[in-house]
Amino acid sequence: MGFHMKTTLVIDDRVMAHLKREAARTGRTMSDLVEDALRRLLEPTREVRDLHPLPSFKSGGVLVDIADREALYRAVEGR
Repeated sequence: MGFHMKTTLVIDDRVMAHLKREAARTGRTMSDLVEDALRRLLEPTREVRDLHPLPSFKSGGVLVDIADREALYRAVEGR
């Protein structure tokens, strides 16, 4: 059996109204919702795992300099 402590918190009226609506919507107590939110906030952050490198390929080189607007139009529109 866990130990529960009563505590007083000062919460913005809009946040409290949202909390009350969420408690009513989900059928849970406001205490449950606040405790869950605090647990998530206080959980140790997960370490970012190394990701596999993305595949690479040779594309055959640059065909159009995209900084050259006219060359880009010619390539796209076949001018």
